[in-house]
Amino acid sequence: MAMLDPIGALTEAFTSFLFGKVETTRLPVRTSTGQAQAVYLPTAAPGLGDSGVIIGREVYSGKGYIYDPFQLYGQQLPAPHWLVLGESGNGKSALEKTYVLRQLRFRDRQVVVLDAQGEDGVGEWNLIAQELGITPIRLDPTAALNGGIRLNPLDPSITTTGQLALLRTIIEVAMGHGLDERSGFALKVAHAYVTDTITHRQPVLTDIVEQLRHPEAESAEAMNVDIDDVRAWGLDVALVLDRLVDGDLRGMFDGPTTAGIDLDAPLIVFDLSHIDRNSIAMPILMAIVGVWLEHTWIRPDRKKRIFLVEEAWHIINSPFVAQLFQRLLKFGRRLGLSFVAVVHHLSDVVDGAAAREAAAILKMASTRTIYAQKADEARATGRVLGLPRWAVEIIPTLTPGIAVWDVNGNVQVVKHLITEAERPLVFTDRAMTEASAMSEASAMPTDEARAVQAAADAEAEARAEAMAMERQWRDESSETVA
Repeated sequence: MAMLDPIGALTEAFTSFLFGKVETTRLPVRTSTGQAQAVYLPTAAPGLGDSGVIIGREVYSGKGYIYDPFQLYGQQLPAPHWLVLGESGNGKSALEKTYVLRQLRFRDRQVVVLDAQGEDGVGEWNLIAQELGITPIRLDPTAALNGGIRLNPLDPSITTTGQLALLRTIIEVAMGHGLDERSGFALKVAHAYVTDTITHRQPVLTDIVEQLRHPEAESAEAMNVDIDDVRAWGLDVALVLDRLVDGDLRGMFDGPTTAGIDLDAPLIVFDLSHIDRNSIAMPILMAIVGVWLEHTWIRPDRKKRIFLVEEAWHIINSPFVAQLFQRLLKFGRRLGLSFVAVVHHLSDVVDGAAAREAAAILKMASTRTIYAQKADEARATGRVLGLPRWAVEIIPTLTPGIAVWDVNGNVQVVKHLITEAERPLVFTDRAMTEASAMSEASAMPTDEARAVQAAADAEAEARAEAMAMERQWRDESSETVA
């Protein structure tokens, strides 16, 4: 056999290696998914669809972020209710207002707002109401005495059962504890007598107080109870209701409901800014408004309704009012109601007297939007709401206008966008200077202020993206693939 020359042997060996005539043994490659992720293109979590209200854009992907609880309800959302959290000056108010303005562009939308924030002697929603040609319903004890707005807890549009439940709630909130059986019986007897005998006009609270102080003998005899016992049992209840009739809350609830409230208007604003937010008047007022709306505004038609409550801790933190609203949320969900609760701190509600009721309401809020919070509060919020760790770590770093959105487990970091047409309605002078990040920009010329804000936004987004990448590397570093 002919011998190959050295050059031919080298050529044959090289070509055999290239074209597979000589097999090589490759060692298995072992690496972590965190290291291997560099091989793949960046990906972002799926959005919520393209039908609904434009909120802004997703920070990671840059895609538009569109949200509508009515479109998502059933398939992606078990409940259409929404919780908005965050400290003052981070953009909660701007989000609420633009969301409502954009929802009202749909033909079949109606919105009620309980406006508990005051600015310059009027409610915070006054500008938007004026823009839409709507007069806010101002609830103010002083104004009520001079022909202002009244809401009657015994309004005939409220069912008899609803009236009695509302009266109990008002009394329990004022007393700070539940009614015992005897006091509850005295209230029931007085209410039954008033509704049965007063038919020529609207019954009012004064009628209930009068019957509690001077019960009718036949009412007691029908229940086989001594009349003096009924009077004694109802005395404390009468004293509590007397505060609504002749005390510091006089005028708002002790007369027929004011005629002319347009329940068909696209936007109804209840201006509560003249009510002391730290008094028992606020939860009592919210309870009365909530029950009144339940029986007059929410109807079995094709309209979708949004009930937005600022300072919602007044509702959630009172076990008696929370029970009323819990029923309202369950009832309203079947009739196209989306409840939006705006709260500064989750600790305001989960650590209060109504912790159990608060947990039930929070459970029904399938959408949660969390603006910037301090690190310790963000961790507590994450535990209560079940947020992923990366989201909890990002919350303290968020700048105004950027929030973590959790829509039934779909978690995104979203930058809220405001149009030039919306800006004068959304940002009042005081609101613009509320946040430290905006206070410096407010003193600059418009273009310069926008540039500063854009730079701050870009920095915040870059920081959020960096934290997300770090989170992926850390969480996946322990996983290996063959």
